[in-house]
Amino acid sequence: MGDIQNKAEELGGKAKEAFGDATGNERLEAEGKADQVKSEIKQGIEELGDKVKEAGDKILSAFQNDKK
Repeated sequence: MGDIQNKAEELGGKAKEAFGDATGNERLEAEGKADQVKSEIKQGIEELGDKVKEAGDKILSAFQNDKK
């Protein structure tokens, strides 16, 4: 899933939560909150993966430069 899809899921969760709150539907409100949390977790995992890849690239680059 990409950043855009995660943001769309987050916004959908916010809308669902707001609609549930406005209509007194606690189940819908809770689903909206859960959608937002799920989106935040996915975003965090993607950011962590990017940081791990960057660190790996730096290590590989340093190793390759040492061999020259």
